[in-house]
Amino acid sequence: MTVNADLAMVNLDSSDPAAHAAFYQRVLGWEVTHSQPEYAMLTGGGVSIGFGLVDGWQPPSWPDPAGGKRYHLDLYVDDLARAEKEFVAAGAAKPEFQPGGERWVVLTDPLGQPFCICPRPQG
Repeated sequence: MTVNADLAMVNLDSSDPAAHAAFYQRVLGWEVTHSQPEYAMLTGGGVSIGFGLVDGWQPPSWPDPAGGKRYHLDLYVDDLARAEKEFVAAGAAKPEFQPGGERWVVLTDPLGQPFCICPRPQG
């Protein structure tokens, strides 16, 4: 292939874009650069995440081996236990099923979308 694309941003479906962006602003420390009921956006480190309103959007079940796999975000953190505690205090939940053992933790954001927190690689 001779043509390569550059990732401009990631857009995620949401039932409440402003709330979704506000949660991830707390988690990532990024700036909310746009927020209205239909669409919200975060920007940090040259990357943007958008949240677009989709009527009837429902979060995936976790775990759901019969359901189709959707996206999820993997986030690096310096201290897994501390990040888990702070993100849960910010509105995340920790599902019972944890496939990563002590290597990573699956959380769900306040709207029910799973995301993982992973120890930041050293070196």
